[in-house]
Amino acid sequence: MKYIKIILSVLAFAIFAFNVQARDQIKIVGSSTVYPYATVVAETFGKTGKFKTPVIESTGTGGGMKLFCAGVGTNHPDITNASRAIKSKEKALCKKNGVTEIIEIVVGNDGISFAHSVNSPDIDFSKEQLWRALAHEVDVDGKLVANPYKKWSDIDSSLPSKKIEILIAPPTSGTRDAWNSLVMGKGCSKAAKSLFEANGKKAKKECAKMREDGYAVEAGENDTLIVQKLASNPDAYGFFGYSYLVANKDKIKAATINGVKPSLEGIQDYSYPIARPLFFYVKKAHIGVVPGIEEFVKAFTSKKAMGPRGYLAEIGLVPLAKDKYKAIRTAALKLETISIK
Repeated sequence: MKYIKIILSVLAFAIFAFNVQARDQIKIVGSSTVYPYATVVAETFGKTGKFKTPVIESTGTGGGMKLFCAGVGTNHPDITNASRAIKSKEKALCKKNGVTEIIEIVVGNDGISFAHSVNSPDIDFSKEQLWRALAHEVDVDGKLVANPYKKWSDIDSSLPSKKIEILIAPPTSGTRDAWNSLVMGKGCSKAAKSLFEANGKKAKKECAKMREDGYAVEAGENDTLIVQKLASNPDAYGFFGYSYLVANKDKIKAATINGVKPSLEGIQDYSYPIARPLFFYVKKAHIGVVPGIEEFVKAFTSKKAMGPRGYLAEIGLVPLAKDKYKAIRTAALKLETISIK
């Protein structure tokens, strides 16, 4: 019985290796925020002529994780980009489907930009004001009510007397997850949190719920489309990664959050209030089977790409601090895996 199991295991791996070899191009899915950086690295990688240019699909972080964790083999992606860390439930899905060895790479830092048209007046928002503009329920006079705010000035008389119109990322987006954590969670008023808890609800979950009455508009995973919509509508706002702000400075600008605008320095030292790390995850079982994965990881984590003077910094990636970069580069070269317990 023991030898039969060994033979079956060897046969299973051989079949897997044969199937995967039928695909000679790296397949990447995931975050729309990491997508521009991964695309530039992939194109640069492909130009060396040693391997084919990886195929990248922007599915959103959540969508990418589902595809990545669905299994091992030629029908599943090799790498997934993520604008937040892998969740416990995603690790459990990976483990359930045999994806047991995962390499985590921190690409750099990003600042979620709350942007609007360059033709709009400059405005400074607090996190609580943004939460009140987007929340499903808010506290008014000591009670929880369905969001009543229709204009920004309804929230605070110092804000414009204009209709609230915010283009938001879908629930599958890592940027939406980060926004929920950094803005909705931290901007949620103490009174609302107390009322949620008093009603037997989890404040964290309730604070993150967004209104569905037309003032918050889901705009999909295409951040370029959001930029275009903001450029054509001076009254609208939207949020996305810093690279899209850098690439479209002629069309859009960022509002300040708690008096701070997104900048390379502010994102790197996290003094900008909506700064966060970016990631990509690699399926170790595919290394050595799908051509070029190990080489792609080395190219992505090189100083030429991710360093302070790297080509990714030129398109908006905020490089890691020196010590953090060194640790990430070492882990990448050693192909170190993370725990998925």
